[in-house]
Amino acid sequence: MTVRTATLMGLGAIALWASLAVLTSIAQPPPFFGCAVAFAIAAALGLLKRVVRREPLFAAWRQRPQVWALGLYGLFGYHACYFAALSLAPPVEANLLNYLWPLLIVMFSGLLPGERLRWFHLAGAAAGLAGCILIVGAGAGAGDMTPARIAGYACAAGAAVIWSSYSVLSRRFGDVPTDAVAGFCAGTAALAALCHVLFEAPYAGSTVQWAALASMGIGPVGLAFFVWDVGMKKGDIKALGAASYLTPLLSTGLLLLAGAGTASAALGLACALIVGGALLASKDVLFR
Repeated sequence: MTVRTATLMGLGAIALWASLAVLTSIAQPPPFFGCAVAFAIAAALGLLKRVVRREPLFAAWRQRPQVWALGLYGLFGYHACYFAALSLAPPVEANLLNYLWPLLIVMFSGLLPGERLRWFHLAGAAAGLAGCILIVGAGAGAGDMTPARIAGYACAAGAAVIWSSYSVLSRRFGDVPTDAVAGFCAGTAALAALCHVLFEAPYAGSTVQWAALASMGIGPVGLAFFVWDVGMKKGDIKALGAASYLTPLLSTGLLLLAGAGTASAALGLACALIVGGALLASKDVLFR
């Protein structure tokens, strides 16, 4: 596989992730139920690939306990918080808060051994924080800061912290094969199904909502993880890293087009601060 092909596959993951928020807003599943269904489909896709290639089904699932712990922390923890955020808070604002994760990846990476935080890292963090304050402040100014909305904002911020810390910590396990992701998806689906039975009411979605939920499992919660792994290992990492900052713009745009929110000057400024802060914090990588 060429670098160009692998990079294009990685870009496909970014496009798929941009559709997650709008699909979630259409499906409107209970958070744990959405995780269970989407990740069950994702795990099935991973196993189907091994069947087609006539490879042992579960060989790649034999990983160290700490690898499994990190995989479940990242996939289950992030998506449970993300789906909860979109169900409790306005989807556009919650989605933007969630997309602090590219900025947090840069910040957390600066704390790794041999790395250090520079002025542009801190300035980028300040810009992203200002964007968050603007989003939350706009909700408070509209008099809509209900307990559910506050909880949704907290879940969105928690999702950003979980995904960014998972991404940085995963650098310690570069030897783990891509097919192991299917195992993490299966584990996430099992945990989410248990939580759904214990804590949530049954889901009675329409045909359109079930189609959106299935699309989540096939695309942004399924195929995206596998092609992103290929892009990271065999493609142009710098190009993919820079392109990842398009995700919040594409995702927010799709939500607005779907009628899940209303465009405003405050929302546009918050988006510019969050994306701009992430770009500034990454300037040493983007312009190297």
